[in-house]
Amino acid sequence: MPRIQFADVSFPDHNIPSAHDIEVRLRKFLDSFREQIGSPKFDYALSEADRLKVRRRAAAYLSAVSRRSGMDHLDDKDRRKLQVFRGGAELKCVETEHRADEIASCLHTEMPWMAPATERLWHDMRASVRNGDPAPLVRPMLLVGPPGIGKSYWSRLLGAQLSVPTTIIEATSEPAAFAVTGSQKGWGSAGPGKVLEGIMASQIANPVIVVDEIEKAGEVQSAGGQRYSLTEGLLPFLERSTARRWSCPYFRIDFDMSWITWVLTANSLRGLAEPFLSRCPPTELRALTQEHLFGFAEREGLRRDLPPDAVDAVKDVIMAIKKPHNVSLRSVVRMLDAVDQAMNRPVLH
Repeated sequence: MPRIQFADVSFPDHNIPSAHDIEVRLRKFLDSFREQIGSPKFDYALSEADRLKVRRRAAAYLSAVSRRSGMDHLDDKDRRKLQVFRGGAELKCVETEHRADEIASCLHTEMPWMAPATERLWHDMRASVRNGDPAPLVRPMLLVGPPGIGKSYWSRLLGAQLSVPTTIIEATSEPAAFAVTGSQKGWGSAGPGKVLEGIMASQIANPVIVVDEIEKAGEVQSAGGQRYSLTEGLLPFLERSTARRWSCPYFRIDFDMSWITWVLTANSLRGLAEPFLSRCPPTELRALTQEHLFGFAEREGLRRDLPPDAVDAVKDVIMAIKKPHNVSLRSVVRMLDAVDQAMNRPVLH
C-alpha cells in the first residue's frame, strides 16, 4: 500500500546522542585538543567555565536539531505522539475500475434508496483509478434526506468496503467544532480532535469521516467570548488545496488531510451557509418505501440467521403501518432485535 508524508515535520535519527553523551564527547575533544597543542598536563582539568561552555554547546546542538524537525515548540509527550508518523501514513487504494464497480454494486444492493450518493461516489472512485491517484479522491458529500433512512449506516458500509476506519461525529454535541478540528492549548478540553486522533491510531490517511446532522450544529464560545462554528471549522478540510496543508491548532503543525472521505449528513439545508454549501453541493435523498424496508429486513434477518417466518412477522408489522415513511431503519433493527431476543430467550425450568 502507498504511504505519504502525513505530518510536515522531519524526525531526527534514532541515533542522536543524549545531552550527557554530547557533553562527554566535547570534554574528551577538549582534552585531546589541549594535549595536541602541547598544553601542560595539569591544564587538562576542566574548569567550571569549561563545563558551562560544554553544557551550552550540547544544548545548542540539540536545540538546532529540534528546530530543523519542526517540533521544537512541543513538549516531549506530544513529540512522542507524533512518532507514529515517522514512516508516514498509509493510503488504502482502490486498485481498478472493476473494484470501484464492486464497491458501488455492494452499496447499491444493500441500500438501493441511496442510489444518488452511491452513483456520485462510484464516478469519483473510477476517475481516481483512471487518473492514477494512490487512493480514491472522493469529493465531500452532503447527504440530505429524512431521518432514519440510513445515511450513517451507508457511510459505515462504505468504510468497510474501502477497508478504512470510519469515525462518526455528532454535530449536535456541544463541542462538535473542537471534536473535528481540535483545540489549542489553553482550553480546558485542549487536544488534537477526533479526526487527527483517529488517523494517529490507525496510521491510515484516508478514513471515512461522518459528521451527522450538520445543520443542527451550534457554536462553541471561549471564556474570552470568541465563537467557533463547526461549518466554518470544516471549510479548510473541504478544499483539497487547503486540506493538503491543514494546520492543527493543538500541535501547530501542518498535516495532509486531503485524502479524507467526508460524508456530511443533514435532514434539511436550513441554517447552512453558502460558503459551506459551495464546497459540498447537497445530494438529495428520498424517504424509504415499503419495498425498501422489506428488502432491508430480509437482508438483515439473513445476516442474523433468523428463520423466514420470523422475518415475515417483522414485514407484517411494517405492512400494518399505513405511512411507511414513519418507519426508519432503526425501527426495523429494533424489531429484529426483539425477535432475536425472543427466539434466544433461555427456557425456564
